[in-house]
Amino acid sequence: MAGALNRPLAGGCRLRALEESDADELCALVHANRAHLEPWMPWVPSHRDPRASLEFIRSARRQGADNDGLQLAIVDEDGRLAGVVGFHSVDWRGRSTSIGYWLAADRQGRGTMTTAVRALVDHAFDGWGLRRVEIRAATDNLRSRAIPERLAFRREGVAQRAERVGDRYHDHVIYAVHADDWAPAVDGRRAAPAGG
Repeated sequence: MAGALNRPLAGGCRLRALEESDADELCALVHANRAHLEPWMPWVPSHRDPRASLEFIRSARRQGADNDGLQLAIVDEDGRLAGVVGFHSVDWRGRSTSIGYWLAADRQGRGTMTTAVRALVDHAFDGWGLRRVEIRAATDNLRSRAIPERLAFRREGVAQRAERVGDRYHDHVIYAVHADDWAPAVDGRRAAPAGG
């Protein structure tokens, strides 16, 4: 991973590739954060043992090998997993992608995910030459919505009943930023996009 993905993140964390050896730790992290994640993430109920974590990691590695996105571990200063951030897929013809993320409850509030998403947006535009990055978040998930808002993504609208999680449907706020609006790097750090 070159360029934007090698920079340190706020809160003493960094990004790295997911490895098959992470399966047990990833499973334990999901389990420890089940109550925190389950209201928002449809995959959490099926993620109950290390085999599910291993399959996710293998799928993420295939995705990277197929040049169709990238899933990265967020690790703390001691090398422990703290969350995951990545590109769902890449539309190379349309030059666009979308980003998803989650972070352990006890790691929130330090700017870690904001800097992680900023690094991915930098990579999408500067590394891959894409033109658009989208983030969708449930209307009630204020912490998740705060990331694109902090990075000055534009709110484009609301997709009604966009995702089923358990027995509930969530509306999603759609945020996007375009390469032309993403401000240049300043002192090695990408500034928020120009405009609003």
